[in-house]
Amino acid sequence: MKIRIALGTACAALALSVAAPAIAHNDGATVAPNFEHALPNLPGKSLTAVVVDYAPGGASPPHEHAKSAFIYAYVVSGAIESQVDDGPKRIYHAGESFFEAPGAIHRVSRNASTTEPAKLLAVFVVDTGDKVLTTPVKQARQGN
Repeated sequence: MKIRIALGTACAALALSVAAPAIAHNDGATVAPNFEHALPNLPGKSLTAVVVDYAPGGASPPHEHAKSAFIYAYVVSGAIESQVDDGPKRIYHAGESFFEAPGAIHRVSRNASTTEPAKLLAVFVVDTGDKVLTTPVKQARQGN
């Protein structure tokens, strides 16, 4: 089964299989598939996880996720600055977590450090048919 993830400045989705190597982006973020499985007790839903490695000063562009996606994000190492929708910008440290509700815009997602790397585990609960999990948001949609 394939996962599609589009992070970076290009709007084209990058097709990744679960066994595929990590994809590096020119913005200092590397996204690697980690896990995918249908949820047997929730027919039509799947659990998908990706690991996002941020180089020092690295970032992901503003983005949104599949309309069905609920995302649980866990900071594995380092510190991540995040802003979801119009909520406050906040720095999350290793061991802390946050979530994104379906339809949310992830306006800020970046390594809070310019000298140390950071790692984030993003766990998606999505409709099983959703394959494009992440797409960049155009400036007009961001409200900037």
